[in-house]
Amino acid sequence: MKNRAELMDFDKALELFEPVLGFEVHVELNTKTKMFCGCANEFGSGANTNTCPTCLGLPGGLPQVNKKAIESSIRLGLALGCEIAEHSRFARKNYFYPDTAKNFQTSQYDDPICHDGSITIELESGRLVTVEIERAHMEDDAGKLTHMGGATGRIQGADYSLVDYNRGGVPLVEIVTQMIEGAEHDAPEIGKTYVAAIREIAKALGVSNARMEEGNVRCDANVSLRPRGSNVLGTRTETKNVNSLRSVERAVRYEIQRQAAVLAGGGTITQETRHWHEDTGVTSAGRPKSDADDYRYFPEPDLLPMAPSREWVEELRLTLPEPPAARRKRLQAAWGFANLEFQDVVNSDLLDAVEATVAAGASAHAARKWWTGEIARLANAAGVAADSLVTPAQLAALIELVEAGTLTDRLARQVLEGVIAGEGTPAEVVDTRGLAVVSDDGALVAAIDAALLGQPDVLAKIRGGKQQAAGAVIGAVMKAMRGQADAARVRELVLERAQAIE
Repeated sequence: MKNRAELMDFDKALELFEPVLGFEVHVELNTKTKMFCGCANEFGSGANTNTCPTCLGLPGGLPQVNKKAIESSIRLGLALGCEIAEHSRFARKNYFYPDTAKNFQTSQYDDPICHDGSITIELESGRLVTVEIERAHMEDDAGKLTHMGGATGRIQGADYSLVDYNRGGVPLVEIVTQMIEGAEHDAPEIGKTYVAAIREIAKALGVSNARMEEGNVRCDANVSLRPRGSNVLGTRTETKNVNSLRSVERAVRYEIQRQAAVLAGGGTITQETRHWHEDTGVTSAGRPKSDADDYRYFPEPDLLPMAPSREWVEELRLTLPEPPAARRKRLQAAWGFANLEFQDVVNSDLLDAVEATVAAGASAHAARKWWTGEIARLANAAGVAADSLVTPAQLAALIELVEAGTLTDRLARQVLEGVIAGEGTPAEVVDTRGLAVVSDDGALVAAIDAALLGQPDVLAKIRGGKQQAAGAVIGAVMKAMRGQADAARVRELVLERAQAIE
């Protein structure tokens, strides 16, 4: 377990120092095959099953560029307001690490495919921040190391490490910002909101699955501090591969507090990569941060330069969907959600699910209630995404049964469990489980009369005007009917029968 370094109070740190930020967001593309070979681009396959001589860097393996990856990269660049280069090329970024079988990464250096863009993000306070994007370049991903035998899952203290090269060669777009100055106290939120915006754009475009828990979107957060009033930039650290929005926010805040304590104590900041520890909420030193010269970039000799035609670029521009920020405003207005209600949907990553459920015929408020309530609860318990349990069409059908009076909310939860278990549509589950609300007043009256006669003291109280005493009878009737009765109708009949029963 990592010990927390000495930290300065966040507000005090911002009195003494100005934070300067920069973010490198890696978006893993969802092409069917890898960047430079025909191996499957699949998450969760058996270790080292999606490999070949090319992505393993074996002698004789020659790369070929994945055209779909280029198309996705251009569309992502356009959505980020970037210029699309008329000519770009790949380069070899040379370094050794066990998860990089080639001993170099095929990336882009001085000729990226996308450059000079910007996006504007909105913070919870309503403050608008424009983040300038320096470049968005293509590269291939590294493999994945699993450290065995240690207590933390990291290399420190591990007995040995296993490497899975399935991810090696998967296409990435790395989006690099310009320096972000003037962030002030909003610095942690700017980090979180910016990464969320990139993730949302990639998902809307359909170029990435954008699941941070699967590593589809990862952030390297650069933080430096400079004394108030100084124009000299401080030494930066780069916290690597942060893979949740909350962690981006926490890592930025932690680095500001840690660096401020070091500088105020007369120390110096080391230019280095740092690791984020989700369990303890701290960063720890990685390796000294290399500059570009250390990577000995040179043009990739096995790949030709790329020159996407202007006609193709404009064709791809026409495929761009509605910008996510505009879509959110439109949907919130259409659904009539309060800010907190809408933010609940967005934060739960259920905007697509709610929209599809409404399109299938459900009311927006009912869709929100079920997705963020019962379905989210079941998903959390199972450790899966909520939209993997049930389809929007299935939920819309369930909501229709509730609104038609066929089901109560309690019965609907049982039906939902049946649908998730694969027992059929909501209507089929209702039929096979016999879960429909009992609408026959005759059956209800019989149960109510039995309950009233079985509790004469309660009957007397109701007849005496104490209507709240009806609760005991309602409970007994609902139990007798196995919950398949409308509680409001039962109450109405209880009060009626209490005066009529002999």
